[in-house]
Amino acid sequence: MRQITLLLILLFNFSCTQSQESNIDPVKIEEDLNGILNSISYNYVYLQEKNVDLNCIREYYEALIPNIKSEEEIVLFFEYLLDEFYDSHVHLNTAYNSSFRLSSPVYVTAEEDKIIVSNVWQTQIKNLKYDIIGAELLMINEIDFDKAIEQFPTHCNDKKAINVKEWISNKILAGRYNQPRVLKLKLKNKSIIDFDLDKLEIREEENLLTVDEIDNIGIIRINNSLGKDEIINEFDNALDSLFNTKGLIIDLRNTVNGGDSYEARGIMSRFINQPKPYQRHSFMAKSEGNPDVERSWIEYVSPRKEQYKNPVLILVGRWTGSMGEGLAIGFEGMERGQVVGTEMERLAGEMYGFSFKHQSFGFRLSTAKLFHINGTPREKYVPTNYVKQTTTKKDETLEKGIELINKMTK
Repeated sequence: MRQITLLLILLFNFSCTQSQESNIDPVKIEEDLNGILNSISYNYVYLQEKNVDLNCIREYYEALIPNIKSEEEIVLFFEYLLDEFYDSHVHLNTAYNSSFRLSSPVYVTAEEDKIIVSNVWQTQIKNLKYDIIGAELLMINEIDFDKAIEQFPTHCNDKKAINVKEWISNKILAGRYNQPRVLKLKLKNKSIIDFDLDKLEIREEENLLTVDEIDNIGIIRINNSLGKDEIINEFDNALDSLFNTKGLIIDLRNTVNGGDSYEARGIMSRFINQPKPYQRHSFMAKSEGNPDVERSWIEYVSPRKEQYKNPVLILVGRWTGSMGEGLAIGFEGMERGQVVGTEMERLAGEMYGFSFKHQSFGFRLSTAKLFHINGTPREKYVPTNYVKQTTTKKDETLEKGIELINKMTK
């Protein structure tokens, strides 16, 4: 009986595999390849800056189609195609266990011929044993890191270009969902350690925001909740409880998933007494056979409820993403707050969703550029009060924020 059951299981699995493979239609995949390339060509607002050859992509990916045998391989096929543009804001709306994650709790920068740990998600890691800031990344999963960059599954971008190399390095650190991420690091003291990213405990916040007070300075930490409408009521209650503080710090260092302008405008509206501009949008209007014509506009915030009038500082870092970045430059654009911290996620542009003709999932592209009111592209913005992360033994950004508030209120 056991042998019969085993045989039936094997036959069932075989028939499912055969059925899945028989449903793979190369013609439909090619139609969707043409569709996504047309969408990128016509709508992706950063295409010229990326300097990626669409003909190279078309030729390379067309040649792969006959080898695709499963739904998973279809997803990876389009995932890798979008990775050619080394843009973390551009991605599919689905993933498999073999897909790459979108981010990592460690950020590295490319410096000459080395990859260096420049930032650690200090606010959210609970069990960081080593101070790895400044460490050189030597290997991942026993593979030389230079080799790992070479093996990254893109073929039409220039992996030797610093910005491409840095993006790919951080994508490798994000890693596939079903693979380990064991790093070999050379610390600043020259010692070499193994560092397992998957053993880091990331703090999961239960509340939409956290309220604190230090030395009569209010602190509101947004807990990756800028995509939830309820954050507005929560923020109102928090701000009302801190109205008598001498200054306020809004901590956006855990907004990695971004959010929506409704939430951002709702928060900013509590700090102004008349409509204020907070960001500029721009995209190229196209007409087939005719010149592209730029369309741009400035978005405003209108005041709401009682206004908090004391000094405001915004804390940011590498895990301040998308609408978190918009909120930071918005406060500064309204001249209502100063920004403190490191570079942000640098997620470029305003996103729009697109569909395939034959696939059940879609993809997202940046269709409009976003700018600080002073004209700086959002993805190139550097905080006015820049804080280089040099250690994980103390919170340098928060300390700088408190110092600045105290100077402002003396």
